[in-house]
Amino acid sequence: MTTREKSRDQPVVPVSSTTTSNAETASSTPKYSEELKVASQLRKFTFIDLKLATRNFRPESLLGEGGFGCVFKGWIEENGTAPVKPGTGLTVAVKTLNIEGLQGHKEWLAEVDFLGNLLHPNLVKLVGYCIEDDHRLLVYEFMPRGSLENHLFRKGSLPLPWSIRMKIALGAAKGLAFLHEEAERPVIYRDFKTSNILLDADYNAKLSDFGLAKDGPEGDKTHVSTRVMGTYGYAAPEYVMTGHLTSKSDVYSFGVVLLEMLTGRRSMDKNRPNGEHNLVEWARPHLGDKRRFFRILDPRLEGHFSIKGAQKAAQLAAQCLSRDPKARPRMSEVVEILKPLPNLKDMASSSYYFQTMQSNRNRSNVNAKNGTRAQAGFVVRKGQPMRSLSASSNHQAPHPSPKPKAKES
Repeated sequence: MTTREKSRDQPVVPVSSTTTSNAETASSTPKYSEELKVASQLRKFTFIDLKLATRNFRPESLLGEGGFGCVFKGWIEENGTAPVKPGTGLTVAVKTLNIEGLQGHKEWLAEVDFLGNLLHPNLVKLVGYCIEDDHRLLVYEFMPRGSLENHLFRKGSLPLPWSIRMKIALGAAKGLAFLHEEAERPVIYRDFKTSNILLDADYNAKLSDFGLAKDGPEGDKTHVSTRVMGTYGYAAPEYVMTGHLTSKSDVYSFGVVLLEMLTGRRSMDKNRPNGEHNLVEWARPHLGDKRRFFRILDPRLEGHFSIKGAQKAAQLAAQCLSRDPKARPRMSEVVEILKPLPNLKDMASSSYYFQTMQSNRNRSNVNAKNGTRAQAGFVVRKGQPMRSLSASSNHQAPHPSPKPKAKES
């Protein structure tokens, strides 16, 4: 699943004032086991198997913690369910349901139902499950590079290179496109965010945590009506307002995550100055402006990004974040736009214009200390980026990315 982490936002935060009820959480196995419509390839584990596989759920095995419960690293037989010695067999991530947590038996069943029957390279593979007395556990493939959230925001983490960011965006988009347009029955993911995008050793992105996933509308229906659930900062505005869920709700959430990858900023950050707490509202005016949008790119990239790729990605984010759901692209269209971006080589740092902009930015910082504030950016003329310098008493120099508290325990 993921490397050691404790998500800053709860994996499941109701957008409304209501919370998920755990009234349906079961205590008697036979009564609920009949609800499981699981694919035959899933392995059924005993609780003692998983207790031994994770070395008694000891703290050193803890990978992360969220609304569902805790996730532990474990080792099992390659093709069986028996625990094996650490470092041998198959490495897995074991997720335990916290009875007192935000999610309950209903979400646990949804996770088994969806991931047990959906197979795709960009979805985390569910290996098996355990349902025994009060125990509800899920066993996933282990994802050695953890979550995208950690790579973008964890204190001390190295900045992700531009090509890797675009590779991750493409993989995550393929996962959503599969759910919306290729699965036997359409699925709306409903909780797309950086902490639910996990990375394998080669930075291939895989979607995890299907506890909030819903079957998409069928027949003549245009939407699914549901209680508003999700995570602040990622949920589409029309869904928050009406409870009407469509695949375009996921497209909006994808736009938010793409914006986080471009800017290095969280979707919601109260530590920012006034007017910059909400990433979408702060960035929206810049996305369609070729003179200004370079200013919102993650300063940790230091110019090591494709000029053409950044323009395309910013335009795509703006489309996905359209206030009109019908104006947002389908995820298959998003995939096609993203496909060439990881391989573009027109690095901004190697251009004369970017170097000039950087030197002007350095000068503007010196001027700011003397009471004059200036801000540098790009103007694009006939496809070529040109330096622009505008002085303004209303602008501040670009804000560095926040340094959230370390999530490692």
